[in-house]
Amino acid sequence: MPNDERHCWKSPSIDKVPPSITRLKQEAYQPQVVSFGPYHYDKVDLRPMEEHKHRALLHFLKRSGKSLECVFESLRKVAHELEDSYDNLDQKWKDGTGGKFLELMITDGCFMLEIMRTEISREKNNGYAPNDNNGYAPNDPIFSIYRLEYIAPYIKRDMLLLENQLPMLVLYQLVAIANDDKEDDVNELIGKFYFPHENKKFTGLGRCLHVMDVYRKGLLMKSEEVQHERELEMGPEDMNISARKTEPIIRSAIELTEAGIKFKNSKTNSLKDISFARGFLKLPVIKVDDTTGSKFRNVMTFERLHIGETGNEVTSYVTFMDKIINDRKDVGLLHTEGIIQNDFGSNKAVAKLFNSLCTDVTLPSNENLDGVQQNISEHCKKDRNKWRAHLNRTYFRSPWTILSLTAAIFIFALTIMQAVYAVLRYYA
Repeated sequence: MPNDERHCWKSPSIDKVPPSITRLKQEAYQPQVVSFGPYHYDKVDLRPMEEHKHRALLHFLKRSGKSLECVFESLRKVAHELEDSYDNLDQKWKDGTGGKFLELMITDGCFMLEIMRTEISREKNNGYAPNDNNGYAPNDPIFSIYRLEYIAPYIKRDMLLLENQLPMLVLYQLVAIANDDKEDDVNELIGKFYFPHENKKFTGLGRCLHVMDVYRKGLLMKSEEVQHERELEMGPEDMNISARKTEPIIRSAIELTEAGIKFKNSKTNSLKDISFARGFLKLPVIKVDDTTGSKFRNVMTFERLHIGETGNEVTSYVTFMDKIINDRKDVGLLHTEGIIQNDFGSNKAVAKLFNSLCTDVTLPSNENLDGVQQNISEHCKKDRNKWRAHLNRTYFRSPWTILSLTAAIFIFALTIMQAVYAVLRYYA
């Protein structure tokens, strides 16, 4: 019976987001320009992209030199596995032959691969078209270099919606058919697509669930060398956290500076690269734009629905940022320190975004961040840190206050010396 239950409750990799989550921000889970997979297929607003998908399929087949029948035959072997990847797949996609469902998988998968390949080529050429324009016409409404520059951000966003995922097995099979490449090559392709200017290596990830799974791992990726350097920087009081009882941090960024804590950039952009040592709180640099809210909501939902199969690092990061951001002043401080790159709007809008992301989100336990919060709490409890911070704010904020304080100390010292000299002369 336990084995039967385990099989019954086996979690699919692509879920339908429950109403209890979508009610908070429904548009964050809806594609804007293109659908992938069955959940949002044939929606009126997304139909215009269908003809472009079929053109991408033809270009893919021509480039690979393989027939459509060959591709169908390859995916037909894993059709049931692909169907099982979806949560409550509608019966209309299960016609016994898998024809309609496999056609959808192939068409959407080829379009996804062609978009990523063409956009990476555009980035590599610094926005200029290569000589062959990647096989597409110079005035192609989607794949021309200049048109893609406009539409790629929307497609990138739609590719990171939980309900808009394709099983990664589709991409693995298609690339294997075309080039006889390995899984790592697909992972690397996705990594270059979403992190074009970061030196991140996606080889070694093995089989992933879908594009969002690779993207999430990319958000958390950092090198072992950086981790080792961080351990060397931490003092004894920062390393011994396992025996302490964790206390939630509720102080904002402004309040932390008033307690003598300073902010610095982490060595990497990994969302796990958060540390506190010797009065410095190091945070990864994050660019906030119009797609940030949707990306975080969907990745957090993925972590929430896949209990035991994924970690909670992204949710932990967002809840941590929500704690230290209360209003626009906190965002302004983090922006000044180079932590937040605001491409979204006003500082108030950024603060509202982070505060809204954590509505009805249960705070997950995270060993690293629990330790960071504990160390910050211990630091803020010490009066000497508060006094030092007060002195810095009052007397050392500008060269003029430092000069005035130095002059006052010098005059005070001269006065003492003069008094001592007068006393000595009197007794002499």
